[in-house]
Amino acid sequence: MPIEIINPIEYPNWDKLLLTNKDYSFFHTSSWARVLFESYGYKPIYFTLIDGGKLSALIAVMEINSWLTGKRGVSLPFTDFCSPIVYEKSQFKEIIKSLIEYGRKGGWKYIEVRGGKDIFQDITTSSSFYTHTLDLTRNEHEIFSSFRVSTKQNIKKAIKEGVNVILSHSLESVKEFCRLNRITRKHHGLPPQPYYFFKKVHEHIISNKKGVVVLASYQKKNIAGAICFQSGNKAIYKFGAFDRRYQYLRPTNLLIWEIIKWYEQNGFKTFSFGRTEPENTGLLQFKRGWGTKQEIINYYKYNLVKDAFVKEPGGKTSYNIFKLLPSPLLNLTGFLFYKHVG
Repeated sequence: MPIEIINPIEYPNWDKLLLTNKDYSFFHTSSWARVLFESYGYKPIYFTLIDGGKLSALIAVMEINSWLTGKRGVSLPFTDFCSPIVYEKSQFKEIIKSLIEYGRKGGWKYIEVRGGKDIFQDITTSSSFYTHTLDLTRNEHEIFSSFRVSTKQNIKKAIKEGVNVILSHSLESVKEFCRLNRITRKHHGLPPQPYYFFKKVHEHIISNKKGVVVLASYQKKNIAGAICFQSGNKAIYKFGAFDRRYQYLRPTNLLIWEIIKWYEQNGFKTFSFGRTEPENTGLLQFKRGWGTKQEIINYYKYNLVKDAFVKEPGGKTSYNIFKLLPSPLLNLTGFLFYKHVG
């Protein structure tokens, strides 16, 4: 069975083929590939084994070619996880060998794979994160009962205070999310993702009902928002933002609960809360309060110069310098540099 290098944007019925393998995720879809390609110019290179019209193995890679940060292959940029799909160890060895050879010929500095700890096993881990997934196969009452007491109380508080939540597929709702996102990113000392990225998210994902924007409002003012994606029967909370001045109303708790109910009512089986850094103890505590299953997601980096898998340097990165920038300059920083750091 030969390895095929596929561009999912051009491959007929890629998403239908993807669903023939139970290990698919939204991030393997052609919609996400198209957003990354059109937003940042990354080149999709998907190493694929297809057997009898079914997807047997896959490592989805984007080539980043940056004058600032170098040339490399990432699976996938700006993606929480994108684990390799393989049935047998022999398939993995074959496909990773082909990927390394391709990268070496292409002059890549390294290859990064986000996920696949059951496949990589004893291979050196570059970095690790946590993921939290909620089982939606239960009814609404059973799901709510699995939440921590404080989580339930915060949902009830938001309802009592008059917080309202809507789900939307409109471009206007994306613009509102972007406004909230700029506030949140500035608080964390991070440049916001450029608007043209979210416009592509709307064009290829949200407007096609492969994702949804959720906004929480108080007294007719939007105070929290989220963007979620879905594929098959799996959903993921990808982006979140809120105005901290209204945190006492607990709008994010109600917003997430309304998302969970919507996905459960529409037949989805799992809802992922995305990835979390191990040092972010507050966020970990928050996500554990939703009756989720916690798992470790490992990233792996193959240095093509050293010809070996390597570990990322330890230590927490400080972003305090960005907190000092005025908002227009911070927004410009995101516009200019995001494509170089995927």
